[in-house]
Parts: sequence; C-alpha cells; structure tokens
Amino acid sequence: MRLFLKQLMAGILLAGLGGLVQAAELTVSAASSLTNAFREIARDYQAAHTDVKVQLNFGGSGALLQQIAKGAPVDLFASADQETMDRAERQGLIASDTRQDFARNALVLIVPHDSVLPLTRLADLTRPGIERIAIGNPASVPVGRYSRQALESEQLWEVLQSRLINTQNVRQALDYVARGEVQAGFVYATDAAVMPDTVRVAFAVPLAATISYPIAVTRDAAQADEARRFLAYLRSPAGQALLARHGFQVP
Repeated sequence: MRLFLKQLMAGILLAGLGGLVQAAELTVSAASSLTNAFREIARDYQAAHTDVKVQLNFGGSGALLQQIAKGAPVDLFASADQETMDRAERQGLIASDTRQDFARNALVLIVPHDSVLPLTRLADLTRPGIERIAIGNPASVPVGRYSRQALESEQLWEVLQSRLINTQNVRQALDYVARGEVQAGFVYATDAAVMPDTVRVAFAVPLAATISYPIAVTRDAAQADEARRFLAYLRSPAGQALLARHGFQVP
C-alpha cells in the first residue's frame, strides 16, 4: 500500500511538471506606467487560463521598441503613446491588424507630499526654489514628449532647460520626487496615485493631445494566438474594470 501511494504521488508530481513544461509563455512588453495594472491583469488572466504563463517586461516605450527591433522575443507590445507604436508599425515590427487602443491617461505635475512651494500652473516652475524638475527623456519616453509639448505651448521649454532632469521612464521621475531629489516632476495621473503618502499632485497639465495607449501583437510573436486572446481580455469589460481600478480611463 505504501509503495502504491508513493507511485501515485510520483505520477501526480510528474503530471504537474509536465503541465508546467507545456504551459505557453506569453511575453508582454509594456510601458512603465502600466506596471501595477498589468501585474494584476496578468494574475487574473493566468487564473482564468491555467495553461499560460505571462512574462511581463516594463520600461520606457522607446527602449522597449528598440529591444523588439533588435530581436527580443516579445509577443505583445503596449506603448504609452501613438508615436512609438507608429514607429513600430513603420518598421514592420507589429501585426498592424491587431493594433488597438485600450486606455487613456492624464499628465500631472507632482511635488513631494510635504512641499510648500506654490505651484498651480506651468509658469510657476520658473520661480526661485525650483531648481530640479524630473521629466522623462523626450527622445525615448512618451511622458517626456507630452511634457515637452506642454512646456513649448507656454514658451517655457528653453527657459527651463537648465532645471530639467531627464529620466529613463515615468516611474523613475516618480521615484525622484518621492525621495525629494527634485522639487517637481511630470508623471501620469495613474503614477501619482501609486504613492499618495509621498507625493501629491500640484495640478493637472493641460495638453492639446489625448494620452492614449495602443497595444499590438508583434510580427514575430511566438505565441500569436495567445497574444490575441490576452489582447481581447484586456479590451473586455473585466480587463477594462481592472485598468479603471488603477486610474486608467476607457479608450
């Protein structure tokens, strides 16, 4: 009897390991601002699809695009702006027919939670005491491009050049403000909500353009069918509800 139980347990273990080996690995590269939302979405998706393992890779949208262009094994690409996805499409790196918008966001200026600086508009960034302002690198980070557009519209881009501290992604800008290494920083509204005890929103930054997030299956996706299924889940009422929980707006 004891031998039988050992053999039974061994069989169950081997079957479990076999299931793990056969599980599809879906690799999703997504903009840093999607970190918290996509982690929860991936957990829920895996719970509903036990034959899938979702691998998440976060970073600045431009940096993620470079990785894909260099051959990184990515199945789905989610960008924080249309411009980066346009570049991906021009380079033939995505399946164009799968491209869809799935969320919207807003740009805000944040300060350390205990800051007493009177900041209510962009022009206030020229005040004495504002020496360092975190901003995503406009060359590769969408939040940086949105921020630059806002500053240029107020003729402040050149004026503030010496005060701007470039970051590799929006979460780095958030971190700089949270640690008090800068007096202010440009981030998305959803990022500001991640650290309510250490940063606060000084004001919403007006923009002419809408901040919309596109996603697409990559051209060389190893798990193209699974990527399409994940994309459909993201656009479903359940996926949209999870995004809304993290502050994202409907596309």
